[in-house]
Amino acid sequence: MARKGSTRLYAQVAAGIAARIASGEYPVGRRLPSERELAQLFGVSRPSIREAIIALEVDGLVDVRMSSGVHVIASEPQGGKAAMTGVGPFELLEARRAIEAEVCALAATRATDEDLAGLRALLDEMIAAGPDYVTAEEADHRFHLAIADVTRNSAMTAAVQSLWDAKARSPQYRLLSRKAHEAGVFPRIDEHAAILDALSSRDPNAAREAMRSHLTRVLESLLQATEVEEAERLREQVEARRRMFIAAG
Repeated sequence: MARKGSTRLYAQVAAGIAARIASGEYPVGRRLPSERELAQLFGVSRPSIREAIIALEVDGLVDVRMSSGVHVIASEPQGGKAAMTGVGPFELLEARRAIEAEVCALAATRATDEDLAGLRALLDEMIAAGPDYVTAEEADHRFHLAIADVTRNSAMTAAVQSLWDAKARSPQYRLLSRKAHEAGVFPRIDEHAAILDALSSRDPNAAREAMRSHLTRVLESLLQATEVEEAERLREQVEARRRMFIAAG
C-alpha cells in the first residue's frame, strides 16, 4: 500500500510500479495488471492509478493502447531516471474546483459592467478560436484569471495563478492535455457562458455552482479521455465470444 505523506501519492504509486517493472515482476512486452487491480494493490483511488500511469508513460516505461490496455515497453526510464513529477492532473483539478468555485462566488458580488464586458470578450475569443485548441485554451486561461481579478483580492488572484502555473509546469499534465485534445476535449463554450451568466446576475450561489459544474465536467472528460479499462473489457468479451464460436464449430 502506498504511504500517504508529503510525497505526491501518484508519484509513490508510479515508483512502486516502476520498481516492479525493473525487477521483472511486470516484464517488458506484457500488460500491466488492470487499473482496478493496481488500485487494490496500492490502496489508492483509480484516478491516482491513472495519474501514475501517465507518469510512467512520460518516463517511457509503458505504452497506453486504447484497444488492449497498458503495456510495459522498457525496464528503466528514458535517460536513466524518472521525469520531474508535477502536481497530479486530477488532484490539481480537484483543487481548482474547490478554490475557483469560491473565487467565482465572490466575483459575482463585485463584478462591474466593465468586468463583465471583458469576460464577454474572452468568451468571444473562445468561440472564434473554433478547432484551434491553443488559441481557445489561452482565452480559457485568461477567462479564469480575469474572474479571480474581479474579486479585487490579490491573494485569490495569486492562488488561482499558482494553480495554472502548476498545470503549465507538469509534464504529466502536458501529456494528459495531448490525450484530451486527441479525444476531442476542448474548452466548452456553453459552460463558460453559464459562468458568465451567473456572474452577470450577481448571484454568488449560481456562480459557485456554475464553476463547480464546469470543472467537474473537465475532470470527467479527462478521466474519459484516459480510460482504457472499458476498451480492454470489451476486447476481452469479443475474444471470449470468438473462442466460444471456434469451439462450437
